[in-house]
Amino acid sequence: MPSRASMDGFTACRRLQTAAMGAKPGDNASVSTNRKIIHVDMDAFYASVEQRDDPALRGRPVVVAWRGSRSVVCAASYEARKFGVRSAMPAIRAERLCPDAVFVPPDFTRYKAASQHVREIFARHTDLIEPLSLDEAYLDVTVPKHDLGSATAIAESIRADIRAELSLTASAGVAPNKFLAKIASDWNKPDGVFVLKPSMVDAFVAALPLARLPGVGKVTERRLGELELHTCADVRAVDVETMEAHFGRWGRRLHELAHGIDNRAVCPQRPTLQVSAEDTFPEDIPLNALGEHIARLAAKTWAGYQRELARQPDRHARTVVLKLKTADFRTLTRSLTELPFPANASALADVASRLRERVTLPADTLYRLVGVGVSGFIEEGSDPQDELFDFD
Repeated sequence: MPSRASMDGFTACRRLQTAAMGAKPGDNASVSTNRKIIHVDMDAFYASVEQRDDPALRGRPVVVAWRGSRSVVCAASYEARKFGVRSAMPAIRAERLCPDAVFVPPDFTRYKAASQHVREIFARHTDLIEPLSLDEAYLDVTVPKHDLGSATAIAESIRADIRAELSLTASAGVAPNKFLAKIASDWNKPDGVFVLKPSMVDAFVAALPLARLPGVGKVTERRLGELELHTCADVRAVDVETMEAHFGRWGRRLHELAHGIDNRAVCPQRPTLQVSAEDTFPEDIPLNALGEHIARLAAKTWAGYQRELARQPDRHARTVVLKLKTADFRTLTRSLTELPFPANASALADVASRLRERVTLPADTLYRLVGVGVSGFIEEGSDPQDELFDFD
């Protein structure tokens, strides 16, 4: 069961995120610039661990994935990326793009060990660490444990320790908020640092293409382009009401990001957003044959959800999610917010199975993957609308 201090941390982070939604253009100068945030991103992490541990792989195009038509790429070394190989790409396509690639099956035990060591290095400088995955995290070093003179010096110290102790490289971004720090960490990759001082923020953000903003994918970018919005400067020229009319609540958030506003706190204890299980089949199967697989995955998800409830008894899921991937790698999700929420694994499987009725693809469509999840977590006594203010 989490401590009251941990639960209070969840509440504090939520309040800061909600407060950020009320910030106005121009507020960033008074609210955000006194913070010092670092985003550290390990360089081609899984592939780099493999190259570190096997000298024969160094300098070669390494793809972390199982071979075969059913596999996807977990990571690719920079040598492989030159050929267009990317994470989440079908392994068979990666093999076509880079015939000389060395395929290495993933070893998450070693990756997790390296990740834990990296976090121990972070903890030498601050306790305000928010991991995003095994290979990246935010750090708030506004009040560091040791005064090295600047956030930039802390970032360089962290990178130097990672290199010396793990023989790996990391890139870092230093900025007044999380949004900008994450963009900055990608600016001089690999093995680089980019620092956005408060005085640089306004001009830097104005020139950013909207595709660089979190949450702006190809569909949103196309919709923005139809409105002749291509850069943050373009969005700044449009009032927030117009953005909301076209994009709803996300329009307001987009308007804030275009002004460099992001007052989200670095939260060491991040509440769970989803519990799920999925599986890729040896052979593609039709929609009506997914029932037994949905039931099996629902049982796994339910077990994981019960563990989550034991850890955070005040947080409950509200939404059931069915995920499907077609034979041609098209991903679909269908969800249903149910009250009352399913009471057991069997009821969860029933809801997930019913979600198949919302799939409108041709009946002869074949599927290579199915997943079942629960999401929409909310704390007891809170307003469900508060969950809309989460942008990670």
